[in-house]
Amino acid sequence: MLHQTRGRITRDNGAAIDALKKRAAEWEVPLTQEAAGFCFHVWNSKATLYPDETGVTIEISSPEHRLLQTLQGSLTELFEECLLCPKWDEVAEGALAPGMSLMQVASVTRRSPGFTRVRLEGHDAERFGGGSYHFRLLIPRKGRPPCWPRIAASGRTVWPEGDDALHRPVYTTVAYGQNWIEFDIFEHKGSPTSAWVAEDPTGRTIGIIGPGGGGCPDSNNLFLFGDETALPAIIRMLQEAPGKVRAFIQARREDLCELAADERVSIVTDLVPALEALELCDGAHVWFAGYADQARAARTYLTSQGLQKRDFTAAAYWN
Repeated sequence: MLHQTRGRITRDNGAAIDALKKRAAEWEVPLTQEAAGFCFHVWNSKATLYPDETGVTIEISSPEHRLLQTLQGSLTELFEECLLCPKWDEVAEGALAPGMSLMQVASVTRRSPGFTRVRLEGHDAERFGGGSYHFRLLIPRKGRPPCWPRIAASGRTVWPEGDDALHRPVYTTVAYGQNWIEFDIFEHKGSPTSAWVAEDPTGRTIGIIGPGGGGCPDSNNLFLFGDETALPAIIRMLQEAPGKVRAFIQARREDLCELAADERVSIVTDLVPALEALELCDGAHVWFAGYADQARAARTYLTSQGLQKRDFTAAAYWN
């Protein structure tokens, strides 16, 4: 099923098109010119701008309603930055932010000295289990009632601010089933999420938004590099990789849990030297995630070895 909506800007069509071209360049996403308009492709969705003498018509289509709303909000924000205010045929005013679900904390379980696993339950939990691995956990400030992000009349998502501002860390769905998902929290000093889970939030309602980010690369020869923050994603990829896979992890052995006995897993003391020692072969895909400086070094090294963007992922999971 294809979801669609339309909008209209009644002046300055040149400014709207210029703004869309600039955003497409920033995001490195396709922007094509057709006979009647300009097409912008992102998140498996399409936005087309049709200019005329009095303004521009915007048409959006997407296979998912949440992605349609996300693109609608993003375009509204983009055009409002240029003092242009699109009027949409349909806006879900007052609804929760696109892709957001309210879940119940079902259980909190200590898995190792460094990791705690949290299970969330909700009627649409399964959509966070397939495809994209990641979601944002929305944690209200301690002592404050939750105030969730909602869609405004303009089509933009309005996030609570000030005392109602939410902590919004990104986590990885590490296991899932009917109406539930699980994710792991790595405990570290100064983490608001670590403080939240230490209070044992079992029974509380929590917000999550997504899914987003990547999944398992489609490669028959996959090399994974990551520290503790990347461990949940590595667990998923070791389960789902279609071919040969090796993992190099910078973590304590006692925090590897079920991976400690996996022959495909090696513990390393520093990710970048381990990557540089790897003998890359044709057709290999390298997935690297960890501290921001390490991710930058990995990106530089892999590029220097002649790998193209399609051949590797180098993501900063923390800073």
